[in-house]
Amino acid sequence: MNYPNGKKGDVSSSNRKRPSSKPDFSNRGMTLEEDINQTNKAYLTLNRAVIHKKPTPVQIVNVDFPKRSAAVIKEAYFKQASTTDYNGIYKGRYIDFEAKETKNKTSFPLANIHKHQIDHMKQVCEHNGICFLIIRFTTLEETYLLPAEKLFPYWERQKDGGRKSIPYQEIVTHGYIIPLKFKIRVDYLQVLDDLYF
Repeated sequence: MNYPNGKKGDVSSSNRKRPSSKPDFSNRGMTLEEDINQTNKAYLTLNRAVIHKKPTPVQIVNVDFPKRSAAVIKEAYFKQASTTDYNGIYKGRYIDFEAKETKNKTSFPLANIHKHQIDHMKQVCEHNGICFLIIRFTTLEETYLLPAEKLFPYWERQKDGGRKSIPYQEIVTHGYIIPLKFKIRVDYLQVLDDLYF
């Protein structure tokens, strides 16, 4: 084959890129957020619960209008720190939770959670709301529900100079596995039924 610059291309077998024998898993599954959004949509359709992702409050500062039908945000700032990812109502109880993913196989890093989120979760629990953390270990393909009351001691421990993560085995012990299903991807209400109802 000749290229436009006149040079001949090297088509020897040693320079050809061979297809990898390893399977490509890059788009194998949905993210935890996508799975939960799909789950919440199914809950709403089935009239089981009303739970939505909270919008992040943003202050728009600069907008460019290249044409009337297409505004482009050029500059924006978070108005305030967000609390948790999701909230709603189920069987007359307020539901509030945060969802996190980690590639770590042996522990869940507490750096994934912020103090203002812990403060918010404590307030929800004080008012008899149901509050929890959904943790997905992506490399293990396991998803757990950890009640907020079980999360707080780990948070306090790391504040006092202790370990800055929750060991995987302790999440297995104190949390509840959420099996991945087809129609309702992350059926966390099944776990809540066993725990609270």
